[in-house]
Amino acid sequence: MPNNRKRLVGTVVSDKMDKTVVVAIENRKMHPVYHKVVTSTKKVMAHDETGVGVGAVVRIVQSRPLSKRKRWVVEAVLEGAEELAT
Repeated sequence: MPNNRKRLVGTVVSDKMDKTVVVAIENRKMHPVYHKVVTSTKKVMAHDETGVGVGAVVRIVQSRPLSKRKRWVVEAVLEGAEELAT
């Protein structure tokens, strides 16, 4: 895939769909006034051919629209590669 596509690292929170996983991406920022670390979480759907399990840390890359809500593809499994034997 070209290098100009966005890449994000997140944790798989759901794998109940066929060839699709839900990945939670955590973003931490320092609040400008209160100097407290504020955490926000975004969940995205990603296409997955390998069948990674819940709890795996994956790297996802932007792609063309694959369905109504899927615009990401699992590029690599970084840790917790519990693949399903199907």
